[in-house]
Amino acid sequence: MVGRTVVVVGGGIGGLAAAVALRRTGWRVVVVERAAGFGEVGAGLSLWPNAMRALGALGLGERVRAVGAVETAGGVRGRSGRWLSRLDNAEIERRHGAPLVVVRRADLIRTLVEALPPECLRSGSEVLAVRSDGDAVVVEHRGGVVRADLVVGADGVHSGVRRQWWPEARLPRYAGYTAWRMITEPVAAPPAEGAVIWGRGERLGFTALPGGRFYCFGTATVPAGGVAAGGELAAVRDRFGDWPDPVPALLAAVPEGGVVRHDVHVLPPLATYVRGRVALLGDAAHAMDPALGQGAGQALEDAVVLADCLVRDAGVGAALVRYDRVRRPRARSVVRRSARLGRVARWSWPPAVVVRDLAARLTPASATLRAMAPVLGWTPPESGGR
Repeated sequence: MVGRTVVVVGGGIGGLAAAVALRRTGWRVVVVERAAGFGEVGAGLSLWPNAMRALGALGLGERVRAVGAVETAGGVRGRSGRWLSRLDNAEIERRHGAPLVVVRRADLIRTLVEALPPECLRSGSEVLAVRSDGDAVVVEHRGGVVRADLVVGADGVHSGVRRQWWPEARLPRYAGYTAWRMITEPVAAPPAEGAVIWGRGERLGFTALPGGRFYCFGTATVPAGGVAAGGELAAVRDRFGDWPDPVPALLAAVPEGGVVRHDVHVLPPLATYVRGRVALLGDAAHAMDPALGQGAGQALEDAVVLADCLVRDAGVGAALVRYDRVRRPRARSVVRRSARLGRVARWSWPPAVVVRDLAARLTPASATLRAMAPVLGWTPPESGGR
């Protein structure tokens, strides 16, 4: 495999993880990113045990854990503030060998970037075309042309690689709600536990980050394309400011300009994640409802499995067939689970909300953990992509 070249289109979490994984197996890696630098718009994210094991397979598990925070406990609360269900992170770690770690997206991106030599990274290089050329793939971008043995499309839910190579694929669709993400300044009296609060057609979550800061997110069922005339922070405070403690204090600690708003889009299922010498991963392949907190985790799994398949199979074509066979059923299952949870969490009809909250209160924590096991219990292939 030494000497073969892969071009990774997209410098987000999935693309950089794929670059790290493939470089560890001997590939020459080029990452092209249209933005001026390697960073990511966003705030924080949750890395469940499956994601932490994927990072461990990349040799980065301890580094990521060091820049993140391990939540001791958390769960779901109702709009009144009452606990509906609770989870003990120590029990999650006992069952799955890794905890739930919360990190700033910027810190995770930086960790992945630092695992790659600077010459692998080409920012400000929007891809113009990806075309076959015999047994190779040619990538034309604003910085030049690269001839490669493999192209990985990791350019997000609105992937240009997917549009070009999967012209028959259905377009991403609006999931029906908008999300606001933010990180607070250090909080003087931080809450002991994180939580997601379910309302009627709305939800708000918060979890600790290092340094006394908190990652918060809110969602609401609103029309797509909205923009708050008075600024997104004011809109978030207006919408969620009277929610149960500690929400008012956390929103008060969000700095001006510190809210990122985006409409949530999901991707209808693809018939395949591979075509020729092109493979899709992450949101480009299976953008999902974020209710399970598995977007980054599934992209990291994709990266590790893709590298493993290319180690196991001498030919790129056979390796990509294996990758599609392994990853597509797994990702589809997680997509369906996340969609179901997201729909329930967004219920707004008062009788349905009462039934939902009662069912959550009556469900034992042990049953919740068992239900989560198929998602969290994923383990990397034996090669670990090496």
